[in-house]
Amino acid sequence: MTPTPPASRAGRTYLVTGTTGIAAATARLAALDGARIFLVGKERESGEALAREIRESGAECGLAVADLTRPEEVAAAVATCVAEVGRIDALFNVAGISGRRFGDGPIHECTVEGWEATLDTNARSVFLMCREVLRHMLGQPRGERGLRGVILNMASVLALSPEPRFFATHAYAASKGAILGLTRSMAAYYAPHRIRVNAIAPSLVRTPMSRRAQENAEIVDFMRVKQPLVDGLIEADEVARAALFLLGSDARVVTGEVLRVDAGWSVSG
Repeated sequence: MTPTPPASRAGRTYLVTGTTGIAAATARLAALDGARIFLVGKERESGEALAREIRESGAECGLAVADLTRPEEVAAAVATCVAEVGRIDALFNVAGISGRRFGDGPIHECTVEGWEATLDTNARSVFLMCREVLRHMLGQPRGERGLRGVILNMASVLALSPEPRFFATHAYAASKGAILGLTRSMAAYYAPHRIRVNAIAPSLVRTPMSRRAQENAEIVDFMRVKQPLVDGLIEADEVARAALFLLGSDARVVTGEVLRVDAGWSVSG
């Protein structure tokens, strides 16, 4: 049998939530590989800057500014994407927060505001975006290699391998654990519809969200032990490349999986 060559992303539409960090890195790389990008995020300034950068590289890129915790804004953003490109081949749910500034922490210290803000932004947003995109995917014809669509959800290594010394943010871990449960349940239900659903679970990545950790010398030193494959923090591009595999047609027989991208976190320290 002749091996199937790696699939191109040309002509495929990737809807990405978030406009910085891992979301931005993934959007850039997918665009370079020929994909059409549609960004959905809350921050207009970073969204417009990223969309402009992608367009200047020669790729197509749309943008909707939306609060992903609001059903009506999510519905409007997805409708705009469909109106502009007609099809959504892949959804990457990246947008999220660290709830520490709202009061996230160990459960006995966690505030109600911290719990609600973190669960809403990280888990409710994924539910709303998946619901809206699936309503469209279920009605669209099968595309490349017989699939109707692909969904990739952003989890975290903290939902699988806790680290109590520096990362005791229990609402955050709970929000990412909810995403893992949702991902596997969706994968089972939508596989007969030819829709794949997976999750990716990074550890500490150099992004705007991890700035507090990046500026803490003790945490940076600890990461040299905890993430020995990179001797520190993971770069956003490294997570993006793993995400692109799961989003692409080369992973067409992969669903219900959680890919840890943790540079050894789970087995070190």
